Order: sequence, then C-alpha cells, then structure tokens
Amino acid sequence: MKGIIGKKVGMTQIFDDKGNVIPATIIEAGPCYVTQVRTADRDGYVAVQMGYSETNPKRLTQGQLGHLRRNNLPALRHLREFRLRGDDLSVEEGAEIKVDVFEKGERVDVIGISKGRGFAGTIKRHGFHRQPKTHGQSDRERAPGAVGMCATPGRTLPGKKMAGRMGNERVTIKNLEVVVVDAERNLLAVRGSVPGAKNGLVMIKPARH
Repeated sequence: MKGIIGKKVGMTQIFDDKGNVIPATIIEAGPCYVTQVRTADRDGYVAVQMGYSETNPKRLTQGQLGHLRRNNLPALRHLREFRLRGDDLSVEEGAEIKVDVFEKGERVDVIGISKGRGFAGTIKRHGFHRQPKTHGQSDRERAPGAVGMCATPGRTLPGKKMAGRMGNERVTIKNLEVVVVDAERNLLAVRGSVPGAKNGLVMIKPARH
C-alpha cells in the first residue's frame, strides 16, 4: 500500500543530468502513522486511515485521543483515508509510513484544496469575454450579459455559468512525476504544480492509469 500525507512547502527549480530545468514543487511528506485499517467485512469498503503532524493533545477531543491511543500513537492533527481497489492490506495499524515508499521517476496523483479567490465575476471565474467598451455603454463592459429566456421555459436553467465563489475546492492533479525523494529530511519533489497555498495539506498516492 502506497500513500502519504504532507504539506506544500513551495516551488523551486531542479536541474537534471543534462542541465535541463525542471519546475518542481517541494512537499514535506510524513512521517505518517496508520491509525486504522478498514476492511470490507467490517466497514463495507477497503481503506487505510493515516494520521499526520503531531500536535498538542489539548487540541484534540477525548474521542480523537482515544482513537489514537488504541495503537499507542501520538496526538495527530490530520486524519485522512486512502481507498484501496482490492484487498491489498499490506500494512498494520500503528505502522509508520515515510516518504521512501515512493521512488524517483514514479507517477503520482496529488490531492489538495485550491486557493480561495472569494466571490469572482464571470470573466475571472469562467473566462468570459467583456462587452464592447463603446456604443453607449457606460458600466456594463464586465457584465455577463443576458441569462434568462423567453416564455418557454421562462427561467434560468441550473448550472448556468455565473458569478460566485471561486476556488477553495478539492482538486486532484494527476500523473505527476517524482523527481526527488529525500528520506532524511522527509522531502518529496514532484514535477509541476500542486494545488493549494504554501503549508497547505496534500495527499499523495500512486497515479491511476
């Protein structure tokens, strides 16, 4: 079973053996602990729950602490589940997962929460074109235009692209290449960008081809 939780450190440049520049995102991944193993017989699905980032026990509820103390684990701030396709439960509760579960050149999927942009208009949110700046208009150049209909059906259909909250959503970037694995410092570098702001929580798991 492969998978780990980490936090986004930032972006940098890495040079390969031929001198080519690789844009890479540095992720501080692990160490994580297996807090629970879910099985099909007991839970109805197969998954591994992991904990990451030790914290002050006062920050957790008694129920959360009791859940962790079953396996003599420290107070962990973040718990996440990794669903498994089959019955590949090669880990046990209480096991420690480090960044060396991945290898250089491996392909991974990275899941994170995108940056929140607040309430955005249609141009920024959906890439709409602006209205003409001339021919009498004075304050409508960034307006979305007509959204309704005539008598039939006489309403705006659900799903219409309009202004609204932008960002702050779960995003998965697929098929990123692992370019650096630093087990001593718990660092992982993947080629390309990763969703979220610096210090944002991310989940890394093998790419689904």
